[in-house]
Amino acid sequence: MDADKLKQFVALFGGWLSALLLYLGTLNVKFEWFDQNSITALETFLMASIPFAIALYGVYKNSYRLSKKAKMQEETLKKNGLK
Repeated sequence: MDADKLKQFVALFGGWLSALLLYLGTLNVKFEWFDQNSITALETFLMASIPFAIALYGVYKNSYRLSKKAKMQEETLKKNGLK
């Protein structure tokens, strides 16, 4: 799954929340904190979080200090002169 697909899911989730807001409005159920501004803020937060999460995953995958297997890989690379 790439970043564009994740952005589409966030937009879909925001659209679902907007539809839920309208549905609850027709039933005369109102929450002060649940309005279009809070939905937009949540979408913005999720959109900003996607690149951050992808960057964290990249750092995690490229680190040789987080697991025993990764440490063994690093030692093997050093022995073979590849690092």
